[in-house]
Amino acid sequence: MTLVVGYAPDGRSRAALHLAGALARSAGEDLVVCAVVPVAWPPGPARVDAEYRDHLERTAREAFEEARARLPADVHADFVVEHARSAPAGLLDVAAAREAEAIVVGSSSGGALGRVSLGSASDRLVHSAPIPVAMTPSGYRCPPDARVTRVTAAFGGAEGADDLVVAAAGLAARFGASLRLVSFAVRPRPPYTAGVGRIGDEAAVDEWVEAIRAAADAALADVREHVPHAPDDLDAVIGHGETWDEAIDDVEWDDGDLLVVGSSSIGPLRRVFLGSRASKIVRRSPVPVAVVPRGAAAELADRAVHDEEAHR
Repeated sequence: MTLVVGYAPDGRSRAALHLAGALARSAGEDLVVCAVVPVAWPPGPARVDAEYRDHLERTAREAFEEARARLPADVHADFVVEHARSAPAGLLDVAAAREAEAIVVGSSSGGALGRVSLGSASDRLVHSAPIPVAMTPSGYRCPPDARVTRVTAAFGGAEGADDLVVAAAGLAARFGASLRLVSFAVRPRPPYTAGVGRIGDEAAVDEWVEAIRAAADAALADVREHVPHAPDDLDAVIGHGETWDEAIDDVEWDDGDLLVVGSSSIGPLRRVFLGSRASKIVRRSPVPVAVVPRGAAAELADRAVHDEEAHR
């Protein structure tokens, strides 16, 4: 699994390097560390445009020395400078040229520490990339020998959820990690004026919880039956809370976790598209997140079931 890592010369991409190193080591694959140098648009006739681009490229290549030092010695990486109109466009071009299976980026520098925060570049990627996009919480760090030890798939029981579960199981097998399904039951606190109707709301949530537990158990049974080398450690949990923050924090999260979230079923098949629920989960995640387009989830699921070479 070749990974393309977005690297900014100003050093803000250290978290992305940490995650990419752990992913590459877990899968036994290579990295392509990419710095994107913007191309002026429209192109100016002045020599200053070319001189400025040359300066940016030199800065990027000098920053690669720091990137090499931060990557684990046992992970192979190529370093490339891409000229493009924007960072997302450049990363997508390099990913296509290298036939990469995922893009890794860090959180916005203005986000809350320890949570995933989408900046303009990552937001565009998670709404347009044809391959999974992995993102780190702000300030993310991990040891040089870190690996993915548990893959957690966000499970809502909607159309396409089974593909995501099987795809996540294939990744877990590839990483030598355990697999967990997680769902979130958010019960908003009623206003003080509410009297009638609260019991009905709670009953509806309880019914949903029972249904999602049954669906998760069925999905894990499907994994056991159809995924070669499926992890022995399979689990399903539900986080409860009156807010999304409480529900997500109600679940135990550990170092080595990777949360896998699927695209919305209303979005394009071959592009990442975050629906409202997925966006709430991604933006509150305390661990790295991989957002997977429906088309990519189907392909990964098919590989998990049929490609023995995808398993270690």
